[in-house]
Amino acid sequence: MIELNEGDAGLGRSAVSRYIQLATLFRRRIESGQWPVGQQTPTVDELALECGVARATIRQALGLVEAEGLIERFRAKGTFVKRRPQDLLWCGVETDWQGLLSSREGAEIEVLVDEKGGAPLVHHAIGQAGQTYRRLRRRHSMNGQAFLLADIYVDERVASKLSDADLRTKTALRLVSGVAGVKIAEAQQTLTIGTADIETAQLLGLPLNAPICHVTRSAVDQRGRLVLVSNGIYRGDVVRVDIRLK
Repeated sequence: MIELNEGDAGLGRSAVSRYIQLATLFRRRIESGQWPVGQQTPTVDELALECGVARATIRQALGLVEAEGLIERFRAKGTFVKRRPQDLLWCGVETDWQGLLSSREGAEIEVLVDEKGGAPLVHHAIGQAGQTYRRLRRRHSMNGQAFLLADIYVDERVASKLSDADLRTKTALRLVSGVAGVKIAEAQQTLTIGTADIETAQLLGLPLNAPICHVTRSAVDQRGRLVLVSNGIYRGDVVRVDIRLK
């Protein structure tokens, strides 16, 4: 049986519901190949005994994994692995300047929020902050599937020069680097791993507590002004980070 405090499932005294923790465990077993594609998974009774939880909790967990398209459940036949999560790894997070400026081919950008505000609500460590920023919340999709939710803060002096077409087609750094009179002198990117809260899960079509990748970017112009701060949230099941080592 899996120990609920420190075993394989990691089911401790967490605020996260046990069925969500178990869904993460089952997802990891599929990803690692422990549950191979095309093979039948253990039965609900077997999983309930192994994990020390009620059968209903196992069904809830399997329901989340099924909603992601990783398994298929058949009455009287059982549950079978349909595919691995890696099969969807198609969204690369760029780590070089040219890549960060390039738009993803075939991606659509939807502007959810466009408003004036104060200082960015995202931590930044470079440049001198301006007085007012324009806040944009944008959702990026590919083939009808949302893969990125981004909050972007652009210095109002730069944002006033942007067109509606710019907001729907350009990457965050391209928004500021393409403005006349603005030269990016310094930029910083930070990646962290987290889990989806309720709002993020809804906007990206993810289960609650699903893995996500936070990508925070800051850019400073030739005068030392912080002209851009952005926080992008990528779906963890489609993102890949490649870093070339020199």
